[in-house]
Amino acid sequence: MNHPKDELHTDAHGVTRCWWCVGDPLYEAYHDTEWGFPAVDDNRLYENICLDGFQAGLSWLTILRKRERFRAAFAGFDIERVARFNKRTVDRLLRDAGIVRHRGKIEATINNARRAIELIEEFGSLAAYVWRYEPSPRARTKAVTRATMPATSAESVAMSKDLKRRGWSFVGPTTLYAFMQAIGLVDDHLIGCDVRPRVESARQAFIRPASR
Repeated sequence: MNHPKDELHTDAHGVTRCWWCVGDPLYEAYHDTEWGFPAVDDNRLYENICLDGFQAGLSWLTILRKRERFRAAFAGFDIERVARFNKRTVDRLLRDAGIVRHRGKIEATINNARRAIELIEEFGSLAAYVWRYEPSPRARTKAVTRATMPATSAESVAMSKDLKRRGWSFVGPTTLYAFMQAIGLVDDHLIGCDVRPRVESARQAFIRPASR
């Protein structure tokens, strides 16, 4: 069943989802179990920032289909291990047809691991830094519809500016807003999506990490 403006879609099993994931089982599973749920693991956060950077100019589904290969290529996105990658590693990755072979994005992933270690040393964890940019409830009062879902926010602009100042790459405001959506800094499941109440419940129970 289609809904007004095709914002939501209800499948044959009666599950109503946001429009963007419909039709691909991998995408639907990602929507149902990951997107928007609050995350705190540093390597998971780093992975999301990197993959959102790789997504630039591509679809997220393309990246999602390559995600396991990305994980294998980048040592499970273990921050400490990726920070030790070198030119030889870059050359090897550029020959890996299973990932997006973009030199700038590969080098940014390594650079950003090193910068992430600096943030962890300063704030205690990457999570503690990232969750400082969670919007206030007052800033999220509008009903989430396809028409009102933003591509950036004041918080993603601020985080982008600060990360770039700290030497990070491929962390523009649009990339970081996609990151914020993915790891639960915001809940952009549409009103009426069956997953939205579960995400809201998870966000209410979530203990925000504190900086040291």
